[in-house]
Amino acid sequence: MPEKSTLRLTAGQVTEYRKEGFIVYDDPVFPQKKFDALKAHFDEEFAALPPDVRPESMDVPHFADVKLFDWLFSDEVLDLVEPIIGPDIALFSSHFICKPKGNGKRVPWHEDSFYWNSMIAPMQVVTVWLAIDASTQENGAMLVIPRSLDGNSEHEEVDPNKNVLPWEVRRRPVDDGKAVTIELQPNHASLHDGRLLHGSPPNTSNLRRCGYTMRYMPTTVKMSEPTYAVHNIYLARGKDHAGNRYGDPTKNYEELAKYRRRVENGH
Repeated sequence: MPEKSTLRLTAGQVTEYRKEGFIVYDDPVFPQKKFDALKAHFDEEFAALPPDVRPESMDVPHFADVKLFDWLFSDEVLDLVEPIIGPDIALFSSHFICKPKGNGKRVPWHEDSFYWNSMIAPMQVVTVWLAIDASTQENGAMLVIPRSLDGNSEHEEVDPNKNVLPWEVRRRPVDDGKAVTIELQPNHASLHDGRLLHGSPPNTSNLRRCGYTMRYMPTTVKMSEPTYAVHNIYLARGKDHAGNRYGDPTKNYEELAKYRRRVENGH
């Protein structure tokens, strides 16, 4: 008798993802105890941030915090990703994007592919956006434009004091009337394609909004040689097919993390 599959998406959900560019996974991602441990881990990091560091800029925290691989390499997450990108999976990146209550920055309309085009090819990345806090319209939930999968839109610079990212898609192609708000309860998630047009408004509410973005690509995707100087990828499941070099998930890369923090805070 064949072994029962542990994969967590139906064929219909995968079809919807490929057509729309995103899906909402409206069930708990982790067992409650495991999720609570992740939230507590984040809360410790959040409380320890220096006064001059914005919580929205907690990018690639796993470079210097190997404990995060307990969740990044977990079957609970990889079994969500595998139906979309296959059994050979690389961790491309992760990011705690936390909008504090009252003055959380806006995320401008953008395509992730704009930032990654020189890093990897082809552009095949799925982001698991895990809600650490409830993410609602009130506190700045993510907005997406369904089926906006071109991935090559022109971007222009925006004010970094008001925006999490320094670039935004030029306003002409963005039809806000088509936007869908992704509201999530803690421990629920959405998944979106790296080419999908998305953003989010500022958080002016009295509720914090934090999500953990965990980003994966099939190992048939090749990382460019210059990117190794500034970024690590990690083999999460299966085997490599593109001749990539992978970071060691038991090793802290503090210097690389410091470099990325300098770049992020420079925005």
